[in-house]
Amino acid sequence: MKLRGLIYSVVLSCAAPCAAAVDWTMDPATSRLEFVASFQQAAAPGEFKEFDMRLRFDADQVSDSRLDVTIKVTSADMFSAEINDAIKTSTWFDFPGFPLSEYHAIAIERVDAVHFVAHGSLNLKGVAHALDVPFVWQQAGDKATMTGEFTVGRAIFGIGTGEWTATDIIGADVKVKFKVVLQKSP
Repeated sequence: MKLRGLIYSVVLSCAAPCAAAVDWTMDPATSRLEFVASFQQAAAPGEFKEFDMRLRFDADQVSDSRLDVTIKVTSADMFSAEINDAIKTSTWFDFPGFPLSEYHAIAIERVDAVHFVAHGSLNLKGVAHALDVPFVWQQAGDKATMTGEFTVGRAIFGIGTGEWTATDIIGADVKVKFKVVLQKSP
């Protein structure tokens, strides 16, 4: 009888740490993916209107986490018809050649109760580059919000070639901000 009790307590003690991560689905209507470049040291904001995020995550057990984001680059909007026409070209995003961008993280690190960092790779305009994405996780039952911001260098991905390679008019860095509203998948 004592052996059975010992086995039972070992199984129970493993149950919580061995729990699998949860799959989350993004609500596209309430989620946002924005970016801010700079033009002559002034903010030049924009947004990607279409993107999707798939997340496998449990804040208490991050070892089985995975984050996959697909961005429809052709949905980029910088709130100016002239600029929107320019960013379609091969000098900037090259919509015909690279209509999608992807971010994949197979490791997520817990910093504290609500702060985490996804370690992954961003593929943009045919270039893959390692990228850490810090985020804040706020969960209430079956719903959660994931917010954060990070900076990427545009030159790494060939965004702004030719005369636009210089950083005196268009800044070298682009700040990316996101707010993703999620629901536990059934």
